[in-house]
Amino acid sequence: MFIQTETTPNPATLKFIPGRLVLEGGTMEFANREAATRSPLAERLFGVPGVTGVFYGSDFITVTKDASDWQHLKPAILGAIMEHYMSGAPLLSDGSATSDEASDEAGEFFNEADAETVEMIKDLIETRVRPAVANDGGDITFRGFKDGIVYLNMKGACSGCPSSTATLRHGIQNLLRHFVPEVVEVQPV
Repeated sequence: MFIQTETTPNPATLKFIPGRLVLEGGTMEFANREAATRSPLAERLFGVPGVTGVFYGSDFITVTKDASDWQHLKPAILGAIMEHYMSGAPLLSDGSATSDEASDEAGEFFNEADAETVEMIKDLIETRVRPAVANDGGDITFRGFKDGIVYLNMKGACSGCPSSTATLRHGIQNLLRHFVPEVVEVQPV
């Protein structure tokens, strides 16, 4: 098994590509060891000293570290990913391999009068923003819309990335304002 690695705009996060399906749809984030208990692979990765976050995309895994050096962490992370896939263990303890995006949608907030605007915003995020962000090892999802402000949830490599403010302000905000005049600003939640 050959696992490729790619850098991300976030120096604390590396993207690992195992060359096979990771998650069947959507994304999943584990922000700490306690959250990782539902995934044997995430538990293994949190077992590597210095790992502070794990994120699954459709065909990649991003791992976030503390101040530790990638030179020391990378071999242990590669070993944990390889061991997991060679063991045949499921990605999640319940045997499923799908995301929990339904629970993400349950937390959305917006006024029903803005439903049409929100659909346009969500479509732009889905078709133009998420694919580009996935290339960088992260994900951005819609959380809400109120008083012209779009609230987005940043995950994976995007969470805590030094360039995330620029991505939000200059990239996503400009895109949304161009196509949806009701958008005044974009903020992370």
